[in-house]
Amino acid sequence: MQKLDQTPTPAFPIDETLAVLHETMPAFPQPLIDGMGAVSQTPFRILIATILSLRTKDTLTAVVAPRLFAVADTPAALLALAEEEIAELIYPVGFYRTKARSIREVCALLLSEHGGAVPNDLEALLALPGVGRKTANLVLTMGFGAPGICVDTHVHRICNRWGYVATKTPEETELALRAKLPAEHWIAINGLLVTLGQNICHPTSPKCSVCPVAAYCARVGVTRSR
Repeated sequence: MQKLDQTPTPAFPIDETLAVLHETMPAFPQPLIDGMGAVSQTPFRILIATILSLRTKDTLTAVVAPRLFAVADTPAALLALAEEEIAELIYPVGFYRTKARSIREVCALLLSEHGGAVPNDLEALLALPGVGRKTANLVLTMGFGAPGICVDTHVHRICNRWGYVATKTPEETELALRAKLPAEHWIAINGLLVTLGQNICHPTSPKCSVCPVAAYCARVGVTRSR
């Protein structure tokens, strides 16, 4: 009778992997998320910019958000604008009319329920119109420096491709990372993996031959690479 291999599967070296990415990713164009942590930004600007960025390229959001904030960058000032005015200012971001409506609804709730301030609380952020877990975590981490893990399609895809998690949705990935990712990596992981995903670890045909962390990657689900 053949004996089963009882050798335990080695744990994924997350500390070493992220250390390599900290060294190598600054050489690539940085995602919009990194600029959101600048001193000039406020939790409110980060909240609105993140809403604008959903299903929109970073390069476009980086143009549209400042255009909007040049006209109004507080809940009261934005609420004073008509929905159509906001829509014109944020065009051509994806779903710009829906986002214009959501922005006004968010501003109204911030004024009526939070004194015009963005709440530093995950559940309160999730209660705002158009705000999902990605946006809420981004506001917490970039706006307040509070613990949170912002999981987008890049983080979800790459963590599964590595074999670090085995999840089906970004929401499941966030919960899995909260359970196993060391706290010191929570805020940084999004920016690192977005940069890696945009430049090397593409959804299809990733550039494994030039990936700085290829040696650690299980390549789960990868059928074609370069």
